[in-house]
Amino acid sequence: MARTLVRRKAADSGTRGGLPAGPLSAVLAVALLAALTAAVSWGSTSVPPGEVWGVVARRLSGEAPRPGTDDLIVWQLRVPRALLAALVGAGLGVVGTAVQALVRNPLADPYLLGVSNGASLGAVAAIVLGAGAGGALGLGLSGAAFAGALATFALVWAVARRGGGFAPLRLVLAGVAIGQFLSGFTSFLVLRAGDEQQTHSVLFWLMGSLGGATWQLLAVPAVAVPLALLWLQARARALNALLMGDETAAGLGVDVTRLRRELFTLTSLLTGVLVAVSGAIAFVALMVPHACRLVVGGDHRRLLPVSALFGAVLLVVVDLVCRTAMDTQELPVGVVTSLLGAPALLYLLDRRQENGS
Repeated sequence: MARTLVRRKAADSGTRGGLPAGPLSAVLAVALLAALTAAVSWGSTSVPPGEVWGVVARRLSGEAPRPGTDDLIVWQLRVPRALLAALVGAGLGVVGTAVQALVRNPLADPYLLGVSNGASLGAVAAIVLGAGAGGALGLGLSGAAFAGALATFALVWAVARRGGGFAPLRLVLAGVAIGQFLSGFTSFLVLRAGDEQQTHSVLFWLMGSLGGATWQLLAVPAVAVPLALLWLQARARALNALLMGDETAAGLGVDVTRLRRELFTLTSLLTGVLVAVSGAIAFVALMVPHACRLVVGGDHRRLLPVSALFGAVLLVVVDLVCRTAMDTQELPVGVVTSLLGAPALLYLLDRRQENGS
């Protein structure tokens, strides 16, 4: 009876009569494969899809690469970037879903917790003060960003726990306040940038970029994103119960305080990993879970994998647009996601109002 109640409440939190998640996930998986192929094929130098898959097959089989530029363009430059876009998009979809369950708000965003501001401050400090070039801290750009995210996580945790509880409102207010405080320091460092090139690098990174993708950079998100998805999927029923309120969830056997603590830790660390490898990419973590909830409903057993796949497809396509839209320069990813995300979110809000949800 309790499980049925949880399932009904979860369904009511999204749309009524959501589409089956299995067929939709299969469609999204095919779309992701097509988007990855297009992302590797298209660019300033186009490579036929057949040759793309030929290069990938030869590399995976251990065969020696053929001489020419196609192997360099496909395997060394475009494949890592396309895979990083997919991983970051999937991670943002997953972390957005988790944060919205954490604070019981379908329009919440992981950057609301302030962790992205800390990561941004760490990365900007690395650029402006020289730590990214082997300065005193000895951290690379990604390392400095992740260190900033961890420090912010610890600070928000300490402030949110001062009252002895773990209330969503206190957590959000602590994250917003600390995030804005750190954002002020980031702006100060931007003003201190020594030259135009430094300022350009800082602003481009703050708006999100996947241009620094390498095989080495893929390692951490390739482990972190699937593990986070598996962990959340295993706790999907508890997340559904959390939507019903703390007292009801506790009555169903959920340790609400512990679950929120684990969710906050997971979302903070995963957000730090994603921001460290791609910069601050707006709207994806907010828009993707909200859109998927309208399609498949609020049951996290269906919502989590669909959000991961849709986020991956979306960011691969957006990054392709950023690379190819202009001949002379590359657009920051965050610019395109903001331009697409704001109107899309307004449309989704209208849809929710029409549905009475």
